[in-house]
Amino acid sequence: MDQQNSAQEQQAQDEALLDNNNVDSQENNEEPKTPDVQQKMDADQKPVISLQNINIYQRNILILPRISMTVKRGEFVYLIGKTGSGKSSILKTLIAEVPAKGDEAIINGFNLLQLKKRDIPKLRKSLGMVFQDYQLLSDMTVLDNLMYVLRATRWKDKVAMGNRCEEVLDLVGLATKDFRYPHQLSGGEQQRVCIARALLNKPDILLADEPTGNLDPITSEEIFSIFHDINKNSGTTVVMATHNFSMIDKFASRTICIENGKLIDSVL
Repeated sequence: MDQQNSAQEQQAQDEALLDNNNVDSQENNEEPKTPDVQQKMDADQKPVISLQNINIYQRNILILPRISMTVKRGEFVYLIGKTGSGKSSILKTLIAEVPAKGDEAIINGFNLLQLKKRDIPKLRKSLGMVFQDYQLLSDMTVLDNLMYVLRATRWKDKVAMGNRCEEVLDLVGLATKDFRYPHQLSGGEQQRVCIARALLNKPDILLADEPTGNLDPITSEEIFSIFHDINKNSGTTVVMATHNFSMIDKFASRTICIENGKLIDSVL
């Protein structure tokens, strides 16, 4: 009888210990973060664009002295200001078309102050750029325009290249227009091709310089919607220079205004 009681007591103790272990396990159910995961989290929190006390030039003339701005990964930011205020010059600085001068200029991990010429193509491959004037090759079809960019950025697999072109054209709603030439497309369709072209290499950052400057209000709304869908669905950081204030009101986001040579940041 004593042995039976002793066995029952031992079983009760074991069950209590097991229950305690289960509680501890539930309370500490978060797995410890590996160094790689922690590094990724830290990287996500760092600004993907950081300009600190940078001088912005336009045709060798200083137009924005010692400006500073940061953009977080996944943000959508408008750059607004009067014509000639320096919006385009900031974007040109970010793609290393205009040399950066100042304390710090970093975009997507590239230090623009120390960037060598041979590394500029690598920088630009990590970015996507959409221009106001389209810059499509007029003697090539839509598909050939895209394939040209892929060849220039050293894609080799023709099947993968074709698949990627189909993906980006479908993304911008031009899946059935790949055989057309630029002159056979409307202005809005040409700009969609430009957006598709900018997305070919799955850029971390998409830069747009007055992408609706030549478009009517209805088409402009469609283009703004595409940019915001890209930002929302893929987490691509978007910086757009624009003076289309009606679209900014409709698609509200963080806005940096250039006024009297200074940057005024309005964070929503």
